[in-house]
Amino acid sequence: MSRRYGIVLILLAVAVMMMFCARERKRYFTSEGVVWTTDYHITYEAQHDLGDSIQLILNNLDMSVSPYNKASLISSLNENTSCRVDAYIKRLIEASALVNRQSDGAFDPTVMPLVNAWGFGYKSGKNPSSSQIDSILAFVGMDKVALHGDTLVKSDPRVMLDFSSIAKGMACDEIGRMLCRNGADNWLVEIGGEVAASGVNKQGKPWQVSVDMPTDGADNHDSALTIAMDSGAVATSGNYRKWRDEGGSRISHIIDPKTGDSRAGTLLSVTVIASDCMSADAWATACMVMGDSATRAVMQPRTDLGVMTITADTVSGNLIVWSNRRFADSIVTAR
Repeated sequence: MSRRYGIVLILLAVAVMMMFCARERKRYFTSEGVVWTTDYHITYEAQHDLGDSIQLILNNLDMSVSPYNKASLISSLNENTSCRVDAYIKRLIEASALVNRQSDGAFDPTVMPLVNAWGFGYKSGKNPSSSQIDSILAFVGMDKVALHGDTLVKSDPRVMLDFSSIAKGMACDEIGRMLCRNGADNWLVEIGGEVAASGVNKQGKPWQVSVDMPTDGADNHDSALTIAMDSGAVATSGNYRKWRDEGGSRISHIIDPKTGDSRAGTLLSVTVIASDCMSADAWATACMVMGDSATRAVMQPRTDLGVMTITADTVSGNLIVWSNRRFADSIVTAR
C-alpha cells in the first residue's frame, strides 16, 4: 500500500510540475495598428497577450500629447485653457530642453506655429513671407516656456508646443517599460520608424532593424543597411517623404526654429542610436535641422549616441554616407 501511495504522490508531483511549466511557458505575440496617422508593429515574448496594455498606453499618450486631438491636454495648453501638465508632458519638456541646449536650439518643440505656417501642421498654411516668419519667431523658443512644478508658464500666450518629433520615441519607451514590468525580456517596439528593442527575436538572435534608403515616396522602403539590436533604440528623420514642390524648389517639413526657414538642403536623412527612443527621436530631428557639417562636428566625438547621415552630392548625384564610431559598431550589413 505504501509503495502504491508513493507512486501516486510522484505522479501528482509530475503533473503539478507539468502544469506549472505550461503556465510559465512564454511565446511570441504581435500587436499592430495605426496611431497618429502612422503604423506601429510590436513583437514580444510573454506568458499572455498584452495588447490591451499596449493600447491603453497609446490612448493615454494620445489624450496627453497629440496636437491633432482637440481633447488632448497639449491642445488645452496650446489654447491656454489649461496650464497644468501631466507626467508625460513634464518629461517631454525636460527632455526637449536638454536636447535644445546641446543642439544650440536646433531642436525646439515650440516650433509648431512655424510648422503650421509652412503647411505641415494641423493648420493650413503655405510659404509664409519673411515678415510673417519674423512675427512668428517672436514667440518661438524654449526660453519662452518654463515649468513651475506641474504648471506650465509661457512668456507669451501665443507660444505653442508640438512634441511630434519626440512623442513616438516616448511611446516606444513607455511600451517597452510596460513589457518589462510584465516579465517580457525579449521585445521590439516600432512606431512610424522609431524603434526600441530588448533581448532577442524568435530565432534567438538580436533584433534586425533595417534603415531605409532616402528615396521619394511613402511606399519606398529599400534598405540601406541593417542594425543589430539587443537593447536601446534607433530613430530616423529625413526630408525625402514629407515635402512639396514649389516652382522646382523642394519645401521640406523640417523647419529651423531659429530662422523659421524650411530646411531642404543636401542632408537627406539622419539615423540615431541611443539608449532610449525619446532621445534618439529628438536628436534625429535636431541633426536634420543642424545640417550635415554641424552634425558631423557635434556627433563625431560622442560615444553615447550613434549617428549616420546620408547626404546628396549635388555634383556627382551620388549619396554620401557618414557615421561616427558608435554607429559603425552596430552595423550588420550594408547595401
